[in-house]
Amino acid sequence: MPRTTRTALAALAVLALAGCGNDAQQDDPSSTDLPGPSVSGELVGPAGEPRGSVTLSFGSGGTVVDVEAEGLEPGFHGFHLHETGQCEPDSAAPSDPGTTGPFLSAGGHLSRSGEDHGDHAGDLPPLLVGADGRAVMTVTSDRLTEADVLDDDGTAVMVHAGPDNLGNIPERYAPGGPDEMTLSTGDSGGRVACAALTAADLPGQ
Repeated sequence: MPRTTRTALAALAVLALAGCGNDAQQDDPSSTDLPGPSVSGELVGPAGEPRGSVTLSFGSGGTVVDVEAEGLEPGFHGFHLHETGQCEPDSAAPSDPGTTGPFLSAGGHLSRSGEDHGDHAGDLPPLLVGADGRAVMTVTSDRLTEADVLDDDGTAVMVHAGPDNLGNIPERYAPGGPDEMTLSTGDSGGRVACAALTAADLPGQ
């Protein structure tokens, strides 16, 4: 057999063995991001009407948020995690007992000290609702952990009435910078759908 042919066959053999090694590594469960626990909640409107469902799945690569919603106004809606797992239809805001409205018992956005809107741990991309009132979205956040979401008082997933500017107001519109409302809420408006999540919702609890 010519030397060039033997060399080519040897090179092919090395490539084949390397390919087998890669397959074995990919099949090794220890080399993959195994799914963690998940928690689900039902989205409801202000009158308790069904508005879809939300599932959060926790893993080493981040928290995956799956939402399927219906019966909403077409367009973009602010979509966030709020600090308390309560979705009372008509309740007072913890920070302002004189203010009442749908789902105010959920408190403000899930956040850590010093965070403004757009950087809150619970901030998520706006939810786009189609002309049929339905929305489906899956997003992964590396800001959220299971401990953040399922603390002692749980967390609420909230859909707002309006779009979310993520705290972004250019200086040409606001020379003094964004106001307090923008920095805390992104001017998303009222709360139109809510899902409460608590540790009791974990499978097996």
